Amino acid sequence: MNMFLRQQGREESEMAKQYETVIGLEVHVELATKTKIFCGCSTAFGGAPNTHTCPVCTGMPGSLPVLNKKVVELAMAVGLATNCKIHQFCKFDRKNYFYPDNPQNYQISQLYLPICYEGGIEIETPAGKKVVGIHEIHMEEDAGKLIHDEWEDCSLVDYNRSGVPLIEIVSEPDMRSADEVIAYLDKLRLIIQYLGASDCKLQEGSMRADVNLSVREAGAKEFGTRTEMKNLNSFKAIARAIEGERARQIELLEEGKKVIQETRRWDDNKESSYPMRSKEDAQDYRYFPDPDLVPVIISDEWLEEIRSRQPELRTEKLLRYKTEFDIPDYDAGILTGSKRMADIFEETTAICGKPKKVSNWLMGETLRLLKEEGMEPEELSFSPENLAKLIGLTEDGTINQTVAKEVFEKIFREDIDPVVYVEEHGLKTVNDEGELRRVVEEVIANNPQSVSDYRGGKKKALGFLVGQTMKAMKGKADPGAVNRMLAELLSEA
Repeated sequence: MNMFLRQQGREESEMAKQYETVIGLEVHVELATKTKIFCGCSTAFGGAPNTHTCPVCTGMPGSLPVLNKKVVELAMAVGLATNCKIHQFCKFDRKNYFYPDNPQNYQISQLYLPICYEGGIEIETPAGKKVVGIHEIHMEEDAGKLIHDEWEDCSLVDYNRSGVPLIEIVSEPDMRSADEVIAYLDKLRLIIQYLGASDCKLQEGSMRADVNLSVREAGAKEFGTRTEMKNLNSFKAIARAIEGERARQIELLEEGKKVIQETRRWDDNKESSYPMRSKEDAQDYRYFPDPDLVPVIISDEWLEEIRSRQPELRTEKLLRYKTEFDIPDYDAGILTGSKRMADIFEETTAICGKPKKVSNWLMGETLRLLKEEGMEPEELSFSPENLAKLIGLTEDGTINQTVAKEVFEKIFREDIDPVVYVEEHGLKTVNDEGELRRVVEEVIANNPQSVSDYRGGKKKALGFLVGQTMKAMKGKADPGAVNRMLAELLSEA
């Protein structure tokens, strides 16, 4: 009862005093390089603990880092795609802190001269379009991973992730709601996936967002005291964490208490957060230029080369799909909402020349099976060639739509060749008119009541007879031909 009254009081107070939420994000993205940022160790996800390591990424004395050129190129690509300026002279700094999964006791990052700065992306909100500013994008190395063993009451360290290349995308505090945050993250994720810079799988940690949030009275110019929320590995968790932290801070202010600047950890199961440590400022890390790494100098020619390799992003793709392929806006939105889906659509269309048919298979059966299997579009593994072959088989009447759906399920799961599969399993449509007539006559003879119902004006009875015929033909007849044959024979006296 007391909890209810407290909640009710908070809601009434919030109605009397309006609050504005101010949100900025720090988004960490693991880059899609084969090797780490400063050594030749593999970046592959899921290896046995401490097998993707060497003296450099485990911080052994005397080991020296060597910068991976691909990291710089991917960082530039993301910067250009998010309308950032590029520092053509930038360098690395040491961020000093002790933590068990940080083997060197410092992280190589960029504070004073980050590679990208002063950018922004446009998002769609219920109130219309809005630009979220990007303060900077900097390159850095990831730390290792602590695995907490509850049975043994200890923590184990896996350094496989240590040294995996990251970019940290630091937004301006321009977002005001969970909806705006999700729209920003979704747009950012699509841009990065289209660039091929990262797979951005939140569940694997290749995209991680820390939420900096404060509240202030509506109309106030000064920001409130912010907290940073960590341990957010899904868009739903991020939205819940924002709503939870907003409510917590408002409650503190309403009770006359102060919000403490701190880092908090979100527990999505309990839908609450708890403090981890006081929020550090830059001076707490004692940054200084890394003495083992020379500055990065980006020539005009190198920058233009990266600019010329930028792919078509979703916004441009949407416009082209409408004009070039004449497919509905809704279809174009779904197809371009995943780079993998867009690639399959374009490659299949290039083979068969039937964009609407390709769109129908992707929008219909593909989305249905993805939902059934609990998969993301980026996990699709079937080839455009086999989907194009299936469309060809249905278009020339070799198989009917029912058989086509059965065959597509095999393509979806095993990427089989539909031409071979149809031949081996005898699934071709039976076009022998004599055979069809024989089966239809047999169905009519075996179902006198349905025949009587049909002739008595109950047209639905025809559907039953069609079904019986298709069953007898093992689904290999043309439904249209069956309908015509039945109508013809039933009209005879």
